[in-house]
Amino acid sequence: MTTHSRHLRIALAALVLEGSMACRRTPAPTTAEVVRDAAPLVASNDRPPVPLDANSPLIYPAQLLRAGIEGTVLVRLYVDEQGTLLRDSIRVAESSGYPALDSAALAAAPTLHFAPALRGDSPVAAPFLQPFVFRKPTRSDMSP
Repeated sequence: MTTHSRHLRIALAALVLEGSMACRRTPAPTTAEVVRDAAPLVASNDRPPVPLDANSPLIYPAQLLRAGIEGTVLVRLYVDEQGTLLRDSIRVAESSGYPALDSAALAAAPTLHFAPALRGDSPVAAPFLQPFVFRKPTRSDMSP
């Protein structure tokens, strides 16, 4: 086995371990959020799909939160006329630069619910870009 192959296997194992541990963690209060103003890939006079979820399903990877690492992941999604997200459409359009943040955004995306895009007053299927923002909590985020 070459050194490169061994390093690749070690890195892959670390990512799998981090991912499985992240699934078991109870989310702490953070400011990881789904931004409500999605960037449309439709005409400017149309309204893009809007997230309906009151609470963000994002889980800030604990290691990155402790390290103070922040970032935004731009995810490409496609919602049909009923507002149903097509799971096969979920792709990272613009990486945060941190694979763990990108993975957390991709894991949260299928759990979102949307109002469909509108063309005039008619619901339409539409692709769009959805930002997922990870930032360190501030004191004001922690107060009741």
